[in-house]
Formats: sequence, C-alpha cells, structure tokens
Amino acid sequence: MPIGMATVKVTVTLDEEALKKIRGLVRARKAASVSGFVQHAVTVALQDAAGWGAMLAEALERTGGPLTSKERAWVDGILSRTVRRGRRKGKAA
Repeated sequence: MPIGMATVKVTVTLDEEALKKIRGLVRARKAASVSGFVQHAVTVALQDAAGWGAMLAEALERTGGPLTSKERAWVDGILSRTVRRGRRKGKAA
C-alpha cells in the first residue's frame, strides 16, 4: 500500500480455516499482519476484476460491441429456462 494512503477500519468475516492459515503466514513472517494480508488480497482481486473487465470490453469490441436489447432478451430467456429446469430437478441454481 502506498505511504500516506488513507485507510478505514472495517469488520469482515473470514472462514475460520482461512484465518488460521493467514495467521500461520504471519507467524512464519511470510505476511506482515492479518490486515496486511487482507489488504494485499483485496488489491489483487481488484486488479483481477479490472483485468477481466478490460478483456471483456476488448472481446465485445472485436465481436461487434455490447449486446443489443434483443440479444440480451434472448440470453435472459435461455438462462431463465436453465435456472428453472435446474430447480425442478432439485439442483441449486
């Protein structure tokens, strides 16, 4: 994290096993602190999300741009049938 960047304290809920592993990394000096580890993980996740967004934008540009209203309705119709069909068979959607 850059020096001087404002931080805000928040409460997050973590899986107990994940927290044990993070604390183990801190004890082994492979992470500075639990907060530092989480800050790094959030930064990586945000960069990953931005990368996927850029890849999607590029793919859409190469294939004719964003979906039209008609294309979106067609996809929504297919996805809603798939979800309904999965629920009838007792599967999680």
